Amino acid sequence: MIRALFASFAGAACLGAAVLLTGSERSEARDFGQLGQTFPVIEADLLSTIEARLRRAEATGEMDRVNAAFAKRVEAKVRRPVPVAGISPAEQARAWDYDPTIRLEREIRDHKGQIIAEAGQRINPLDFVSMRQSLVFVDGDDAAQVDWATKRFTELNAKIIFVNGSPIESMTERKRRFFFDQEGRLTSKFGIRHTPAVVSQVGKLLRVSETVLKPGAKS
Repeated sequence: MIRALFASFAGAACLGAAVLLTGSERSEARDFGQLGQTFPVIEADLLSTIEARLRRAEATGEMDRVNAAFAKRVEAKVRRPVPVAGISPAEQARAWDYDPTIRLEREIRDHKGQIIAEAGQRINPLDFVSMRQSLVFVDGDDAAQVDWATKRFTELNAKIIFVNGSPIESMTERKRRFFFDQEGRLTSKFGIRHTPAVVSQVGKLLRVSETVLKPGAKS
């Protein structure tokens, strides 16, 4: 039934096309003239346009000004990154444990394609590697916190990480390497809300502690 209807429809379509092409009456091609002003179709070459603008910017010195302004903004961000929001000096000491165990979302295979960890398996990185350096978080603009951290921890046993301030300026001044918690990723992971704070390994867990500094205390 459906095939018959389709055949009928196809036949009617062909017949209609034939009528349009031949016509039941005599048809002639007519010239109706020009109805309005015509314009040539012009497609602008986008790459050529961009190249021309860049050449003008380079010739007028605008390119150099833009590059200099961009470099200045980047340098300013490197020298003084955006402070981590929500971090304040500790007013009450507190400590807690952080379990770094993760659950694999998919299986892990070695270079030979053999499965070494199943999807859904729980793995603690501390079972394979040790955290030899503590992570010490401080406000880089708070001299007391920086003094406390540099006197209490050496570069061998800790990494001092700023949540505010300029690591580069402090490195130049104190002749020691400092880091910065970009976008607060580490403090957010460990739940740190106050500084100074220390993260160190205790067995298969990480111990997180926030310390209250007494006024004038440096050690």
